Amino acid sequence: MSSLYDFTINSLQGKEMNLADYAGKVVLVVNTASKCGLTPQYEGLQALYDKYADKGLVIIGSPCNQFANQEPGDSEAIQGNCLINYGVSFPITEKIEVNGKGAHPLFAYLKKAAPGTLTNAVKWNFTKFLVGKDGQPIKRYSPTTKPEQLEADIEAALQA
Repeated sequence: MSSLYDFTINSLQGKEMNLADYAGKVVLVVNTASKCGLTPQYEGLQALYDKYADKGLVIIGSPCNQFANQEPGDSEAIQGNCLINYGVSFPITEKIEVNGKGAHPLFAYLKKAAPGTLTNAVKWNFTKFLVGKDGQPIKRYSPTTKPEQLEADIEAALQA
């Protein structure tokens, strides 16, 4: 696999999302969780989406329960939390794994293409991967990097 556009992943509703549909757009892929101290980042992610979606930004949230059981719910519970508590309107995928043998191929690719510090493993919920219009990862951001701190990089990627 040589770009983001080579992958598919199921939506939270179980429908296949072909990431090639986002060709020419800047994509921010984030592993998310509903019961994490960082969960309020959904607000910042939604603010970025509101501000830049019309300019070509797509945000994809991928719920993951691999970190301290912080995404224990089923699809309905996840959707309810995202929509009711945070007004999320960007695409959310099915619950996946981001590390280990069961890691979704998309995250295996992103981790290799945008290595982390010390190891390539996703270290916690809300690790973010910014992908350019060409489908190539630009940068990985730590879980504690607030969404608003990505704005300059997003703007640069949208103008590239």
